[in-house]
Amino acid sequence: MSKKVLVIEDNNDIRENVVEILELAGYTVYEADNGKTGVELTRKHLPDIILCDIMMPGLDGYGVLYMLNKDPETGTIPFIFLTAKAEHVDLRKGMEMGADDYLTKPFDDMQLLVAIESRLNKKEQLDGFYSKSLDNLEQLASKSDGLDELKKTIAERKVRQVKKNQTIYHEGDFPQGIYLVLSGRFKTVKLAEDGRELITGIYAKEDYIGINALLNAEPYTETAQAIEDGSLCLLPKDTVDQFLSRFTSIGKKFIQILSNNIREKEEQLLQMAYHSVRKRMAEVLLRLLRQQTTENSNECLKVSREEMASMAGMATETVSRILSDFKDEKLIEKKGSLIQILNKERLAKLKN
Repeated sequence: MSKKVLVIEDNNDIRENVVEILELAGYTVYEADNGKTGVELTRKHLPDIILCDIMMPGLDGYGVLYMLNKDPETGTIPFIFLTAKAEHVDLRKGMEMGADDYLTKPFDDMQLLVAIESRLNKKEQLDGFYSKSLDNLEQLASKSDGLDELKKTIAERKVRQVKKNQTIYHEGDFPQGIYLVLSGRFKTVKLAEDGRELITGIYAKEDYIGINALLNAEPYTETAQAIEDGSLCLLPKDTVDQFLSRFTSIGKKFIQILSNNIREKEEQLLQMAYHSVRKRMAEVLLRLLRQQTTENSNECLKVSREEMASMAGMATETVSRILSDFKDEKLIEKKGSLIQILNKERLAKLKN
């Protein structure tokens, strides 16, 4: 059975040329002259790969990719952007959103076919690995290291590269699965009525994000964002349901994570209610130090005043003043956004 390709391109000459090449190469081709029609055809036919122009009237290529990524059924379809040379500087946005590749117009027949075959082969390899992993779930879960193997399974299936400040999901969105952090640091935040941001959680390598909303079958109550460049892996909702229904070890792990999250938030609320600003700032520094990954565990933190203010529930000016005091007291050393903890024992014993 021939592979299905969807071509979304508003330029009639380019679209017809691409369709002709692909049909001669034996592909089943669907075509759309705008983004809205392209999304509709994707949901109807579920093509094996999508070629999409960036600049189109109405729903552009970025919008098409965003819409398809929101649906688990279409979010894993390989997606190749077609871009003019003048748009090349904007291409990074598309790659950050999850596009798999791009072709710069004009391109020749071989460039087109090689790009498609390469992405289809990679998708087949990943699907094969994933199917094999699902077949072996019972064996994985029966081993003592089953949870570690589960993380490897997720990572091999779908990796999403994200940039600093990029939003993973918004408050009010419905969860499509659970995210596993592979690298970098991420945060969940809530906005107060006056517009101030409160950080409710910090996540690093091997942490899961979004468990609460998925298990409760409700919209996210927080917004998740990248603190720095990193990568994530999505375990889709239907797969999570399979794990939970078949393997008690996975359910226990998620319950443990939820319990830890609740305890951390309770402690955060108590600190904000009863601790002085100096004590709260010390607790934030120590919490960030505990959450450092092993390779970076050198008593140093790279964090902005705004992030610390959001975590401690205070103004950035207050953060600056307290950090200056801590520096004078030789509790920390500060150079720009880099903070070195000189005496964590004294920070921990700081009086309220």
